Amino acid sequence: MANHKSSVKRIRQDKKKALHNHYYAKTMRNAVRKLRAMTNKEEAVALYPKVQKMLDKLAKTNVIHKNKAANLKSSLAMHINKLG
Repeated sequence: MANHKSSVKRIRQDKKKALHNHYYAKTMRNAVRKLRAMTNKEEAVALYPKVQKMLDKLAKTNVIHKNKAANLKSSLAMHINKLG
């Protein structure tokens, strides 16, 4: 166990942040999964800006890497363009 008050506090904060980040990362994965499962182009086009905004916010706060966000946005855009 940690011997300093500051390290005990840091452990406590890290647990809280990890739980917070896990929630938002899971929400993002579900949104991406939902968008990839869509077959209607109009619905996918309507949902894409919301998912894109979510990815940008998570990349900005370092929940996910900025390149991962860029790769996901690119692949989702290609998926939407392929829909008929």
